[in-house]
Amino acid sequence: MSFFKNVFATVVGLFLFILLSFFFLIGIGALVGSDGDEVKVKDNSVILLDLAKINFDYAGKYESDSPFSNLLLGKDKVGFIEVLNAIDAAKKDNKIKGITIVNNQSNLGIAQCKELRDKLEDFKKSKKFVMAYATIFSQKEYYISSVADAVYLNPSGEMDFKGLGTEMLFYKNFQDQTGLKMEIIRHGKYKSAVEPFLAQEISKENREQVTALLQSIWNSMVTDISKNRNVSVAQLNSIAESLLARTPQMALAQKLVDVVAYEDEFNHAIKTKLKVTKEDDIESISITDYVSSSSIISEDYTKDDIIAVIYAQGDINGREGDVDYIGEGAINRSLKEAREDANVKAVVLRVDSPGGSALVSDLIWREIELTKKVKPVVVSMGNLAASGGYYIACNAHAIFAEPTTITGSIGVFGMLPNVHGFASKYGVNAEQVQTHKNAIGYSIFEPISEEYKAFASEGVDRIYKTFINRVAVGRKMTIDQVDAIAQGRIWTGTDAIKNGLVDKLGNLDAAIAHAAILGKSKSYRTENYPEYKKDFNEIFEAFAGASIYKSKETMLKEELGEENYYLLKKAKVLQNRKGIQMILPFDLNL
Repeated sequence: MSFFKNVFATVVGLFLFILLSFFFLIGIGALVGSDGDEVKVKDNSVILLDLAKINFDYAGKYESDSPFSNLLLGKDKVGFIEVLNAIDAAKKDNKIKGITIVNNQSNLGIAQCKELRDKLEDFKKSKKFVMAYATIFSQKEYYISSVADAVYLNPSGEMDFKGLGTEMLFYKNFQDQTGLKMEIIRHGKYKSAVEPFLAQEISKENREQVTALLQSIWNSMVTDISKNRNVSVAQLNSIAESLLARTPQMALAQKLVDVVAYEDEFNHAIKTKLKVTKEDDIESISITDYVSSSSIISEDYTKDDIIAVIYAQGDINGREGDVDYIGEGAINRSLKEAREDANVKAVVLRVDSPGGSALVSDLIWREIELTKKVKPVVVSMGNLAASGGYYIACNAHAIFAEPTTITGSIGVFGMLPNVHGFASKYGVNAEQVQTHKNAIGYSIFEPISEEYKAFASEGVDRIYKTFINRVAVGRKMTIDQVDAIAQGRIWTGTDAIKNGLVDKLGNLDAAIAHAAILGKSKSYRTENYPEYKKDFNEIFEAFAGASIYKSKETMLKEELGEENYYLLKKAKVLQNRKGIQMILPFDLNL
């Protein structure tokens, strides 16, 4: 008996020790992080543009009953917009002589890549250099790097330059064979998110829209590359068609790269630009460190006027929300705070979302309507503002998008899993007892009834009509005009300008400047929202769910592989979706 008491006492002691150590380390980290940890930029420095850890436009702010919330949930994280602002600051920083892009592997979307290229192009106007080097150039990373003054490629490296494509899987035959199926109710002939469950091959309408989408994005990319590389768009298309840049020597011959060399030779070229000797080290600072350096000029708080920038990024799922998904809690609270603050002259809603819950989208739309009555609201679209993402954008006073922004997808669908055929094969029978004929509603173990399907279709049609009415009023179009470009079809920013879904092509800076004009403010500062509310239990779970040295995401990627990790993540998102959905038809990874 005493043995078990000793074991129990040991376990309790270990638990208390770990818990106390946890709080002790947090306290030490908070103290150390608050003093003497300022990043200093040395003279004659180069910024290393490593974007591997940059995922979202906005890294987030947190309000919590825990004093350690920012330490654990995002104090050390950097948002993409902060990177762009840092490049702006570097342009005027005498200590910074240039920017290097070395073997960059980012998670940026194509519209973010466009914003980054534009910012680097602007940086070059300061007569400072931008240099790029890679052992292997993916198509997306080459698109970013092609803005550089000189592009280097390793002699044993590779270049991927072949055009854009996407592959979709179809499951109808699988459903028929296994008895595991999805019952689908949709409105919009282009609403192809559910098409794989209805057919075994791509429809004419879906092929049409995906082809047009890819072609529009590709045209934007090669137009930009053509300007920087002085290679015609026709030649770039020829290179892609025949894979004429697949080796370093071929890429050099096609003028897609300037130098085929090793990294030490690239570094020697940087030293020459910095006018230092071969023996000297290159004074470099990562872009994430530069963001937190004393060289970055913070907002000028002597300016009373504020342009509130509210970030809505990720799937629209509801509740409080976080940096990677949109909830009505944080977004609507931010809109209310902004409209009630007399110093806020206008609101910019930065949308990067494929959509999600129709109900939550409408709740946010309503809060924007209330805000519009008090002050101007301008939308800046990032990589995506589709389906529910467009729903929450459509009533703004003005909408800005990048040429490669994916938008539209004005359509609605519902998916109901059904295992009747599968269950029957293995001897499972469901019997129902109810007081009224619709008391149970839908059962996954029984074929969907025509009556229930009619009710569900009625709900989908009602939300679709609400959606196109919201767009018609917000965009000052007729219902028929909206319906003609809706039906679930997706568009790029370039095409959305033509059909009236977007007002202007431009980045977040352009949207902020326009909001300031509407708000009649000539001297202003920006303030970022939302501030997410987290209680201590949520913070502790987020922290405890990760290794001391590695995040949960990193460990899963290592164990499963990156592609399998994203499939698992997608399955989890699908599992959490409830109610009628307004979501982009597919994931587009270039």
